[in-house]
Amino acid sequence: MRSRLGKTVFALGLLLALLLIGPLLLPVPPLTGTVPPEQLADPDSRFIQIDGLTVHYKISGSGHPGIVLLHGFAASTFSWRAVIEPMSNWGTVVAFDRPGFGLTERPTRWTGPNPYGPEAQTDLTVRLMDMLGIERAVLVGNSAGGAIALLTTLKYPERVEALVLIAPAVYIDNGAPDWARPLLDTPQMRRLGPLLVRSIRNWGLTLARSAWHDPTKLTPEIEEGYTRPLRAENWDRGLWEVVRASRPLRLERRLAEIQKPVLVVTGDSDRIVPPEHSIRLSREIPDGRLVIIPQCGHVPQEECPEPFLKAVEAFLRDLQLHPPRDPSQ
Repeated sequence: MRSRLGKTVFALGLLLALLLIGPLLLPVPPLTGTVPPEQLADPDSRFIQIDGLTVHYKISGSGHPGIVLLHGFAASTFSWRAVIEPMSNWGTVVAFDRPGFGLTERPTRWTGPNPYGPEAQTDLTVRLMDMLGIERAVLVGNSAGGAIALLTTLKYPERVEALVLIAPAVYIDNGAPDWARPLLDTPQMRRLGPLLVRSIRNWGLTLARSAWHDPTKLTPEIEEGYTRPLRAENWDRGLWEVVRASRPLRLERRLAEIQKPVLVVTGDSDRIVPPEHSIRLSREIPDGRLVIIPQCGHVPQEECPEPFLKAVEAFLRDLQLHPPRDPSQ
């Protein structure tokens, strides 16, 4: 009996040792075929240093109001390509790549707050506004970017004019649950995490297609725009750091604090954030309004830009922030 127990304990100990030490010994092949983000830039791309971080952004228009565009998970400024110029008829429109995505720098070491964390991203949003001379802005956020827009409003209410939330990820957990977070911080997961997220090369376009009501609209050019950031240096490490830094924001508990006009936009066939979530959000925010775009998915600004722009323009006109300018002038 003792011999059998001893063998069982030894086997369990060996298994535990393999689980703890094995990942540290497993070879992680280097990421190949990557280049500095600047080499992937578009002609209208701009880069700016903010507290030691090189941020990629695009800007169109001038004057008040400022309009800041916040993309969703695994997206980039590319997500706003169809609407940034038309929206600039109303004022200064800025789209930037949140840390971990697009062509913004992906640091592997830092001092101070984790730049990939949601709080740091709210600070970065306001610091970018500071450097571009935007005192107050309408924040436009899609999916996870909508959550960042809400968090920014809660922390810096004096800097926010209004909100446009496109299928915002409010009632969907943002990141790993509290009980799982210690596992993400183990040496084993820190080593293997970047390797694990490289699989986005395989499932990323599948996720993108599920975001559209009609995935046949995804041309090869659009697919290339989605995948281009996967050629930027340290993209795998940056994406893993986003996963590590994410956490449940529990924004649904603080919606009564949002004392700003809010437009919630959803596609009626959103398969990622169910339309019911957006409907609920528009009712639970004190000054919430709702627009449902028919035959449209999770990214109305891409798939249905004309009805999306019509909804946003009606919202801005109702707020009397600034009359639209004639683009021919």
